[in-house]
Amino acid sequence: MTARRIVRVTDAFFEQLDRYLGPDRGDAGEPSATDFLVLELPAIVERFATGFDDLPEIVDGVAAGRMLITSGVLVRSVAVFGLETSYTTIDLIGITIES
Repeated sequence: MTARRIVRVTDAFFEQLDRYLGPDRGDAGEPSATDFLVLELPAIVERFATGFDDLPEIVDGVAAGRMLITSGVLVRSVAVFGLETSYTTIDLIGITIES
């Protein structure tokens, strides 16, 4: 069993999230960035923390970079990109959302 890793979220991740989802909910009920952080991010962090080595590589042959592509509660699909910065730490460095 792989040891649980620390997952940190970078400024670049937050900047990209803000480009996809605004600070407030939309008029038609579109989720806000805060909604995503509360409802979607905990499960994503858990996947990276406990299953990083099982996720597909961002670039074939570069094991330090992995991605999670999944459906969400608030969004149709999301791809999150993580980088192993040490044996115990993963940084979430990017996100792509399809609502």
